[in-house]
Amino acid sequence: MSNIVHKKRIHLGAAFLLVIFALLFFLLIGRFFYLQATGEVKGHNMASQAEKKYNVNKKIEAQRGTIFDRSGNPIAEDTPSFSLVAVLDESLSTKKVKRHVVDPEETARKIAPILEVDESELLAFLTPTEERKQVEFGAIGRDLSPSVKNEIEELQLPGISFIQDKKRFYWNGVFASHVIGFARPNEDGEFGGVVGLEKMLEEELIEQDGNYTVKTDNKGIILPKDSNVSYVPAINGKNVHLTLDKTIQTFLEEAMNEVVLNYQPEKIIAIVADPKTGQILAMGSRPTFDLNTRAGLTDNWNNDAISYRYEPGSTMKIFSLAAAVEEGVYNGSELYQSGAYMLPNDPIPVRDHNKSGWGLISFDEGVQRSSNVVFAMLADRMGTDTLLEYIKAFGMDKPTGIDLPDEATSSINYHYYRDRISTAFGQGSAFTPIQQIQAVTAIANDGKMMQPYIIDKIVDPNTNEVVLENKPKEKGQPISKATATKVRSILESVVSSEFGTGRPYAVEGYEVAAKTGTAQIPKPGGGYLSGHGEYIYSITGMAPADDPEIVMYVAVEKPRIAQHENGVGPVSGVFNSVMRRSLQYLSIQPDETQPTDTSKKKTGVEVPNLVGENVESALSTGDSGVAPNYFVLGKGSKVLKQIPAPGQSVIQAERVLLLTEKDPPMPDMTGWSLRDVRKLTNLLGIKPNIIGNGYVHKQNIAPGKVINKKDHLIIELKSNRPLPVNEDEEEEERDAVS
Repeated sequence: MSNIVHKKRIHLGAAFLLVIFALLFFLLIGRFFYLQATGEVKGHNMASQAEKKYNVNKKIEAQRGTIFDRSGNPIAEDTPSFSLVAVLDESLSTKKVKRHVVDPEETARKIAPILEVDESELLAFLTPTEERKQVEFGAIGRDLSPSVKNEIEELQLPGISFIQDKKRFYWNGVFASHVIGFARPNEDGEFGGVVGLEKMLEEELIEQDGNYTVKTDNKGIILPKDSNVSYVPAINGKNVHLTLDKTIQTFLEEAMNEVVLNYQPEKIIAIVADPKTGQILAMGSRPTFDLNTRAGLTDNWNNDAISYRYEPGSTMKIFSLAAAVEEGVYNGSELYQSGAYMLPNDPIPVRDHNKSGWGLISFDEGVQRSSNVVFAMLADRMGTDTLLEYIKAFGMDKPTGIDLPDEATSSINYHYYRDRISTAFGQGSAFTPIQQIQAVTAIANDGKMMQPYIIDKIVDPNTNEVVLENKPKEKGQPISKATATKVRSILESVVSSEFGTGRPYAVEGYEVAAKTGTAQIPKPGGGYLSGHGEYIYSITGMAPADDPEIVMYVAVEKPRIAQHENGVGPVSGVFNSVMRRSLQYLSIQPDETQPTDTSKKKTGVEVPNLVGENVESALSTGDSGVAPNYFVLGKGSKVLKQIPAPGQSVIQAERVLLLTEKDPPMPDMTGWSLRDVRKLTNLLGIKPNIIGNGYVHKQNIAPGKVINKKDHLIIELKSNRPLPVNEDEEEEERDAVS
């Protein structure tokens, strides 16, 4: 009986276990089908989790398109940048490895000079609290260059690290700022252009990041090549090549800076162009802003060269003169009574700017003296309707179509007869600077008017395909070649004659054809501003006069000039400097028949030929009265190269660089002038990128490091040195060219 009971218990136990295992089996089967059907575990997608574990997905960063000048020098491009980070959580450190900021005071003291901030600013970030485990440093620790990062890393400070990113870097800071514009992240973190070409060309410049995915096993080892690999290539933004010339633009920026410093005008507008093609070589205005820091941005967003229209004053007389010559109503030797001219049915005469005139003078002299009366007479003779036809033929009734955003157009006031006559000498109607540049190309280019443009070509770097290429475009021929030649001759006399208002704008060695302007500024309630300096002073000029290679427009609004001064000082401060340096830079030979000014001959000493000489004997060479400042590069015993070249004259204390080995260490250039930096880079055959103006403040290649020709030298200049000690040194600094 007991055996039967025992067997029953065994069978019941077996049945119970069978039921348990069956339930577990069906539970597992059910779970399996559930997972198959839903693909989720506790709300987590199994496929995505597996993909994360066994698929390695990495982003391939693309680059926004680079903006270049006409010679291929980068103006705007993506560069690596770094943000400074400090770990304050002491628990992350061990006895052997310190991963947090151990000494906040010492850390702040060492980093502050590199970031050029007060120690107290850094210490406020570095002081630990219960809430703060890791901190970034805001604006002072953001967008750091690789050289700054390296300098901080060399300090080996515990707890200090960096986050790598990229930023849009503008190589020259203040450089055609309103033309180039800038790009930055918006509130959603999306990077894009804000103003200027960066905004207008967003679709061309924008990049698309790529990615690739490879499969790995559970140990992270990449599976064989025949496994699935997903690859989406990065697509870099298209590169934009401009017609701007970095060197000429630098001349312009420097000249405008000088005028701002000396005269504090409300505005400066300047354009340099090639009249044969319409290419814009330089364009700038003041106020301006720094493309990297955006300092000064709120002072003026607009590109005044294309969007600011105003009554131009006497520069408009160029086109009225051309119309009169073309119509055959201009006779330069004809005499007229200057001073005042009565219009029909108008009791108020048109008056010359000196009110009384200069008596009975010729039309040529009237143009040279910028007589309003002579242009009122010419407009009357040819008819104001005919004048309007020429204004339209010169393209001054509509936008030029330049490839820049937000171009404005003119406002031609032709309601009353007096307004029509006034338009002939630049009053009553308003035009933009770029309209005047386009129109004057017809004068400089034998009657053929060229459309201005600033984008040379756009290239896709992914395929090297040129997706856009601009060519010179003729916009019309408002006058004949003979008229253009005659007008240039008359305008040249404005600069060269004893009566010419353009005499201060003569450029030594070159014939300049130009017309000056002094324009009244309308008041909001009607009428015009009055008072000393309350005008827009301007000039439109070209050189060489017989076959112009450059046309230039400069306008300076309301400069602070002394009672004995007129607008010549601020306008010539831009025009003369940029015109002279640009002509020399473009290797346009001066006219040997032009008189030269020998009153400013430099005094100094001739540099001897020291190549091959022993260094010690070379250093002892020189006149004790006017001795060059010999600077030795390298530790060799003999001079391999020198700059300035033998025979050139140097002033007292001017650096003469002597190279004694092929790969010398980089010198500390702090305080060097731009001229001396150019000597060094020319001597070593390296290409620098110059940021700012003044004297060397920073260099990215540390002093003592061996120079490699492949190194990318970046020099930051600041106006942190005293004024030149004498006139010769001052002129040497001004003559330093890029």
